[in-house]
Amino acid sequence: MIFVFMALWTTGWILAARLRRPDTTPGPCHALQTSIIIPARNEAHNLPRLLQSIAAQPVRPREILVVDDGSSDHTAAIARDMGATVISSQPLPDGWRGKTWACHQGALAAQGDRLLFMDADTWLEPDGLRHLLGIRHDGALSVVPYHAVRRTCEDLSLFFNLCMTAGTVPAGLAGQVLLVGRRHYQRVGGHAAVRGHILENFRLAQHFRSAGIPLRSLTGKGLVCFRMYPDGLREMVHGWAKGFAAGAGGTPPRTLLLVIAWLAGLLLAPQAGLLTGEWLLWGPACVLCSLQVAWIARKLGDFGWPLMLLYPVPLVFFCGLFGWSAMRSGKTVTWKGRRIHAD
Repeated sequence: MIFVFMALWTTGWILAARLRRPDTTPGPCHALQTSIIIPARNEAHNLPRLLQSIAAQPVRPREILVVDDGSSDHTAAIARDMGATVISSQPLPDGWRGKTWACHQGALAAQGDRLLFMDADTWLEPDGLRHLLGIRHDGALSVVPYHAVRRTCEDLSLFFNLCMTAGTVPAGLAGQVLLVGRRHYQRVGGHAAVRGHILENFRLAQHFRSAGIPLRSLTGKGLVCFRMYPDGLREMVHGWAKGFAAGAGGTPPRTLLLVIAWLAGLLLAPQAGLLTGEWLLWGPACVLCSLQVAWIARKLGDFGWPLMLLYPVPLVFFCGLFGWSAMRSGKTVTWKGRRIHAD
C-alpha cells in the first residue's frame, strides 16, 4: 500500500509544477488603453481597498468603471467619492446572473481597447498593475489572486483554493481577474455568451478555445491579492457551495484526475495509520503530506502553518462541502440577497 501512496503523493508535485509565477520583468503596459471594470453588489466594505490600491499604482488606467449591481449599501457613493465612474445597472434580465450582467454593461460602456475585469474583493500589490499589464500575451490572461488569510477559520478554504488554482493554471481562466483585448472579447460574444452561469470563467474559457484565442492563467503573488469570505464560516460554506460542484465539472478531465489522485493520497496516509496502527510507516508518510501541502499552499496564500500541518482538518471540510454542493446542484440558493440556481 505504501507504493500506492507514493504514486498518489507524487501527483501533487505534478500539479505544483503548473503553478507558474508571473514574469515580473516590466514590459509595455499600455495602461492608457486599459479600462478597469469592477462589478459590485453590496461591496462597500471591499471596494475602498481595491480603489486605493489602484490609486497607489505608478501607472494609471484609462478609466475605472464600477458597475453598481443594485447595491443596498453605499457601494455607489464610495466609488464616486474615490474617483471611479459609476454605472447604475439596469434591471437584471431573465436568464442572466448578476455578475455577468454587470460585466456586460461595463464592457459596453468602456472606452479602452483592453478590458481588465476585477472582482471587488481583490486588490493590487504595489506596482502590480504595471507588471500585470506588461505580461506578454495575445489572447485572454487571468490571475488567481494570492489568498490573504486573516482569521483561523479562513484557513479552511485551503483545498478549495488549491483545486480552484489547479483547475485554471496555466491554460484556463480564473474569474477574479481577467485581462482581454476588446477585439477578442467581442469575437466570443463577451459575457453575453455565458450570461446564465455562476462560474462564468469556465464557460468563457471554452468560448475562447473554440475561437482559437490563446489562454493564459497565472498565480497572483506579487500582482493581485484577495480575501475570501472574511465574515466567517457561514459565508464561506454558502460561497463555496453555490457552484463548487459545477466548477469541478468545468475542470479539464486530466487535471481533475490528478487532483482526485492527489487528495486520495493525502487521505490514505492518516487513514492507513489509524487502521493498521503502523505509525512507524505511516507517520513519516503523513509528515511528507504535511510538508507538501504547506509548500504548495504558501505559493497561493498566507495560510497558517498549524492548519497546513494538520491538513486532514481542512481536507475533510473540503470533501464534506463538496458533497453537499453536489447534492444542491440545480437547487435554489441565496447569494448577496438574490435567489439563484446553483449550476
